[in-house]
Amino acid sequence: MTGNREPKHILVINDTKEILDAFRVLLEDEGYLVSLDNFSALDAGQKLADVKALKPDAIILDFMFGDEPLGWQFLQLLRMDRATAAIPIVVCTAAVRQAQELESHLRTLGVEIVLKPFDIEHILLALQRALDPAGKPDEPGVPPTPQ
Repeated sequence: MTGNREPKHILVINDTKEILDAFRVLLEDEGYLVSLDNFSALDAGQKLADVKALKPDAIILDFMFGDEPLGWQFLQLLRMDRATAAIPIVVCTAAVRQAQELESHLRTLGVEIVLKPFDIEHILLALQRALDPAGKPDEPGVPPTPQ
C-alpha cells in the first residue's frame, strides 16, 4: 500500500470457521482490514447492531447457513436499515440455484455475486467492483485517490 491511506475494512459473515480463516488470510494479504463473524447462531438484531458498530466498508456474506437462507434474510435487514443500507455487499455462495433465481434482484440492489467454489481473483474483483462501482482502477484495500 502506498501513502498513509487507511485500508478498507471488510466484514466476512459465514458459518464455517475454515472459510472465515481462508478469507482472513486472503484479504489481509491484499491489504484489507478484516473482521470475521461466525453466523452459526443467528440473532438478527444483535448481528445488525454489530455491523453498525463495526462500520465496515464492505461485507462478504454467505447466502445459506445450514439449510436456511439466513444470509438472504440478513441482507434484507441490512438494506432496510438506514445505517447499513449503503454498505457494499458481495454474496459468496454455493447455493447456485437460489443465487441465479435472485440474481437480477440482487444486482438491482447493487450486490455482487460470487459462486463457490470460486477463483481467488473472482472474489477480489467482485469486492473491488462493490467498493468502487464506478470502475476506477485502484489498489486493492486502498481508498480511491481524491480527484
